Amino acid sequence: MPSSFTDRTRGLVRDEALERAAELLVAGGWRGLRLQDVADGIGVSRQTLYNEFASKQGLAAALVLRRTEEFLADLEAALDGEDDLHRAWSGAVRTTLDTVARDPLLRVLLTGQGAGDLLPLLTTEAEPLVVAARDRAARFLLRRRPELDPATASAAAEIAARLTISHLVLPLHPPDDVADQIATAVVRYLADP
Repeated sequence: MPSSFTDRTRGLVRDEALERAAELLVAGGWRGLRLQDVADGIGVSRQTLYNEFASKQGLAAALVLRRTEEFLADLEAALDGEDDLHRAWSGAVRTTLDTVARDPLLRVLLTGQGAGDLLPLLTTEAEPLVVAARDRAARFLLRRRPELDPATASAAAEIAARLTISHLVLPLHPPDDVADQIATAVVRYLADP
């Protein structure tokens, strides 16, 4: 078989597995998600899923990254529609908080709701999530302010991503206040890095 066919087949199995895992995760939470149920739901062996994701945690990490990429594409489009940098960041953070509150899959994935085992995806193992958010937001900043040093744009974007994730894990203030605080921090950082 040509490798492109194998890669395509692998991609389809991966997509189907992530879709089925998302359904099971929303329906039964983290504790109710079993690789065997995902495998049975898409007609592959459990070993096939282990080969692709290595573990249940690996499957969850892939699901977080995929859903985050989808969400960030929508968020980036919203950012591009705003000229004022503070309003853009405030709106982006608020959109993030609102979307997570509305989206049952994101709520389970990003808040670890009912799943202490998911918490590392937002803390000690959050690098893929932070990197994806940082890179998208840094590209937005550099499009908006091409005179910025790329390292400064990346640092500001990472600050925003980390603060937003922190609020998702432990919300202490109303979403509007958090959005304003994070936007203010980013704008001030960019003014005097």
